[in-house]
Amino acid sequence: MNWFDLTDEVAVVIGGGGTLGGAIAHGFAEAGAKVAVLDFVEEAGRRRVEELRQKGATAEFFQVNALEKPSLEAAREGVEQALGAPTILLNAAGGNDPRTTVTPENPFENIPLENWHRNFDLNLVGGALLPCQVFGPGMVARRKGSIINIASVSAHVPLSRVVAYSAAKAAVLSLTRFLAREWAPHGVRVNSITPGFFPAAQNRKLLFNEDGTPTDRTRAIWNHTPMGRFGEPHELVGAALFLASEKASSFVTGADIRVDGGFLAQTI
Repeated sequence: MNWFDLTDEVAVVIGGGGTLGGAIAHGFAEAGAKVAVLDFVEEAGRRRVEELRQKGATAEFFQVNALEKPSLEAAREGVEQALGAPTILLNAAGGNDPRTTVTPENPFENIPLENWHRNFDLNLVGGALLPCQVFGPGMVARRKGSIINIASVSAHVPLSRVVAYSAAKAAVLSLTRFLAREWAPHGVRVNSITPGFFPAAQNRKLLFNEDGTPTDRTRAIWNHTPMGRFGEPHELVGAALFLASEKASSFVTGADIRVDGGFLAQTI
């Protein structure tokens, strides 16, 4: 038996135009799934679909605003018409809104409430809640589905400076466990992946100086990571394939898989 065969599965990857979502979309396609790339940025999403098609995969792009339920509903209908009923949902949209980053010039007590709302909207509402509301009920009705949310090490241990992001990602973990309990009797599994530090466009300015040298924050991260380095996007694919495959993880729900180089295992 091929434990990670996704032939005949339809995988929806929200944020599939991004670095991490894109790597997992490639992994799903290579395992045989038909892939729907959903992204707000049309150029990035279409580029990802072209990459997948060049490798022989069946893939379609749908532009979506994950913060608007009608936009997600329209994308769901498009996926069903073009590829079939979704059986896998990966929620990879999200990121830290820099307006909520705590600095000496922007202390915690001065962060406006609307900036907190933006971060929670980006990471919780659009990053998990609305997509689960839109795609989950169909999976429940068909009694088949795997939903994978992307959490963060900062959901487990709040990191310095990114307080709103940490709180929002902690909420994603809580939502994941709630839905796992609610939908388990209906054949739908809901799990999460906790990435460690994977440099992407959104956080490079925090991690590298303009000349490409690591910042003090990067050195602190490496010193706290037993493997002593950042993760590579392809290193998330195995965990995603495991959770997506009903053969491999049929009795796994409400779980969080850490792919962090040991970051959360480190104390002193």
